[in-house]
Amino acid sequence: MRFFKKVFSKTLSFLLTATLPFTVTVGCSEPAEPQNGRPNPYRAIHEWAKLPEGRNWGSTAGIDIGPGGVHIWAIDRCGENSCSDSNLDPILKFDQSGNVVTTFGAGLFNFPHGIHVDDEGNVWITDARGPDENIPESHGKGHTVVKFSPLGEVLMTMGTPGVAGKGAYSFDEPCDVVTGPNGEIFIADGHFGQYPNAPSDTTARIIKYSKDGEFIKAWGKFGSAPGEFRTPHALAMDPQGRLVVGDRGNNRIQMFDLEGNFIKEWTNFSRPSGLHFGPNGLIYVADSESNRLPWGHWGWEVGIRVGNLNTDSVVALIGGSNPEGVAVDAAGNVYGAVVSFGGNLIRHERLDVDLFSSQPQ
Repeated sequence: MRFFKKVFSKTLSFLLTATLPFTVTVGCSEPAEPQNGRPNPYRAIHEWAKLPEGRNWGSTAGIDIGPGGVHIWAIDRCGENSCSDSNLDPILKFDQSGNVVTTFGAGLFNFPHGIHVDDEGNVWITDARGPDENIPESHGKGHTVVKFSPLGEVLMTMGTPGVAGKGAYSFDEPCDVVTGPNGEIFIADGHFGQYPNAPSDTTARIIKYSKDGEFIKAWGKFGSAPGEFRTPHALAMDPQGRLVVGDRGNNRIQMFDLEGNFIKEWTNFSRPSGLHFGPNGLIYVADSESNRLPWGHWGWEVGIRVGNLNTDSVVALIGGSNPEGVAVDAAGNVYGAVVSFGGNLIRHERLDVDLFSSQPQ
């Protein structure tokens, strides 16, 4: 709780120092009209996930689906908004009935943030906060990306725990991680850029590594032009193997080839916190902030927008919560990792009405 209070205090200072409303000029396309009022062809099951006895949800920021599209992996920040001084496992694996079948990761993270499960079932986690001088247990943790085996064995640690940096092998609040078709590792680095008073040298980049963790290249900087970022908060690979970035502070999605060349951007999914491509090829975009924070994207509702990047369309909006993470299983059920108000992992099951069957892929 001490860590949460410090983060809240730091966040509050943004509001006190910001004298004008925060606006963003998008690089190559006009801001879209709010995509609200879309159909919601799902029913929400709020009590689907069953935590171990005596444990309550904290901030539930990240979620992904394992190989085969059956098991659900999620991050829980140890019943609060930090794991710095907790002995709980922040990484949980659920079966289709919502039962926990595996947990691990205790004592390794301050602020587990992004999660990715690769094709071999390995679990990747980013730690987006460094040490807090008021929390001794936080020292020697943070600013890392950790790769686990499916059973929780640490296979690789990228970055120096507890040390922020902007070099080839150091990170500054890494937000998310994803692996490419050939096993290359892509890391979205820099969480601070979304705030109104972020300085021009704020970290905002994508870093590419070989599958063994050897640095290949980096691209991006703080800003709003194509290829620039104000918090690259989420990553996903589209069905064609292109990198899709949730550029949250700029209220847009950007797409790149795997060499970092800009392809296109979309502004009609509002403020992306999480990204996932479903088995139908559509994109599912979690929006946890739009109408809930002073620096958000007012006029847009939070929730999960479902759309088609090929047709630039939003066809559904799953409302009722503010998920930071989103994932879709092989059966088309959608899972939202709720980041605030107590946290939760909500399962959204498809109704009989199918809005997606006629969508071009």
